[in-house]
Amino acid sequence: MPARKEIPSTIQRSPKKAQETWSKAHDSAVETYGEGERAHRTAFAALKHSFEKVGDHWEEKSRKGPSDSQAAKSTPKRGKTAEGVDAKASKQHLYEVAKRLDVPGRSSMSKEELVDAIKKANRRATAKSR
Repeated sequence: MPARKEIPSTIQRSPKKAQETWSKAHDSAVETYGEGERAHRTAFAALKHSFEKVGDHWEEKSRKGPSDSQAAKSTPKRGKTAEGVDAKASKQHLYEVAKRLDVPGRSSMSKEELVDAIKKANRRATAKSR
């Protein structure tokens, strides 16, 4: 099935370039692996090389590259991910994202705590947008 028919809502609210990145990767993965979860994981891994999830949408990153260890794999498997948060970004960048998302207590958080707090804020923002 063409990706345009099943594009996730967070990507629908994102820039056209993010939509195209996900769609092309998804369609290619469907040709290679067939329709299903593996095609979606592959498309998200491709998206995470250029975009990060901020709230209920995806924004272009300042540097390209995988955002977490799962996205770095050529064929991502099921497992723990940073859910679109650029976990490989600097602590300062994560702090700025947390500030934009109005994460309480962000100034005293470690890098790992910022990643977790941003993931939770992203989930809340996405749930509100549905």
